[in-house]
Amino acid sequence: MMAAATERSKIGLALAGGGPVGGIYEVGAMAALAEALDGVDFTDFDIYVGVSSGAFISAAVANGLAPATLARMLVENDTDDVFDPEMLLRPAFGEYVRRALSVPVLMWSSLRQYLSDPWHLRLVESFQGLSHAIPTGVFNNAGIDHLLSKLLSTGGRSNDFRRLKHRLFLVATDLDTGESVAFGSEGHDDVPISVAVQASAALPGLFPPVKIGERYFVDGALIKTLHASVALHQGAELVICINPLVPFDSRLAAQRSPPHTAAPAHLVEGGLPVVLAQTFRAIIHSRMRTGMDRYRHEFANADVVLFEPTRDDAEMFFTNVFSYRGRSRLCEHAYQRTRKELYARRHELRPVLERHGIGLNLAVLKDHSRSLLSRKRRPDLATSASALDASLHDLEAWLQKQEA
Repeated sequence: MMAAATERSKIGLALAGGGPVGGIYEVGAMAALAEALDGVDFTDFDIYVGVSSGAFISAAVANGLAPATLARMLVENDTDDVFDPEMLLRPAFGEYVRRALSVPVLMWSSLRQYLSDPWHLRLVESFQGLSHAIPTGVFNNAGIDHLLSKLLSTGGRSNDFRRLKHRLFLVATDLDTGESVAFGSEGHDDVPISVAVQASAALPGLFPPVKIGERYFVDGALIKTLHASVALHQGAELVICINPLVPFDSRLAAQRSPPHTAAPAHLVEGGLPVVLAQTFRAIIHSRMRTGMDRYRHEFANADVVLFEPTRDDAEMFFTNVFSYRGRSRLCEHAYQRTRKELYARRHELRPVLERHGIGLNLAVLKDHSRSLLSRKRRPDLATSASALDASLHDLEAWLQKQEA
């Protein structure tokens, strides 16, 4: 039921990073929220904040692309404006060539240094300068700029921060100072949105830093995971946050029903990529929780609502985002997972949302035939059991209220 008497507050949306997997999860989660929250339009929020892959999604939504539309673009391949994650796996040939051309000069400089004092200088020490020839990134993410600049130049959309109807902030990290920069803020709004997204998503080691003016920028998640404070400092009274990356708990997953994607008993069995993914998730999630606690004290008059996967979500952790089938399944999974979370947290969320003129549509959440990517969905046994359990819980609460 909509709290119509309450005027809608100033609302912000903050999306964290997480690579292609995180971006697809955020789209599915937003689609579920857009359906279940009465009184809001995700393309009509007051403030948008994005980091890394969240910057890509935030830029699209701030330009009027609804979550359901984004879902079709990202996973169904039924439109000309399709994001293909394989575009992020194109080798950074320009960086390779530039570094390779520096090898002769570095080699001669190192050799001359060693020969100048061979009795005191170690050979390895003298040739340490050759490390400058190592490329700063393996892949080239310039495709993000190309795709977004094309997408945002049609359909009444804009690649210019200053021409947007609502405020958009995309956070990147200045490589030389370690400071975070919110593109879209005063003094940093003359950069094309597509370039700002490319900079915010330039994960060090994977992609080369992005040069903007005379400065080099890398992934905005290096400083903070979510940067919801950007929206809060802009006066947001409610900030809806989506963080797709949480550490995976294989023991917890093993105790519950088997997931669609088989998970190893020990993550070390997955090799270096899985170990690094778990390490990265643990670091950023711990930091994000610290930030959420700080928001509660620093912005006591504002509400920050966070949505994220559970720690036993093997579907999220092990999805192969480079297959269309995997992307479609993940987006639908995020949609259904967020619907379930909304219903489970309804008693907590309803009073918070109603303070800001937003209703939680329980009828939508109880409709277990809903699906994001297909028109009809036949509920499985687990879904039906969950629905029955929720209904019985509501009935029991009503009866207790009547007896009282």
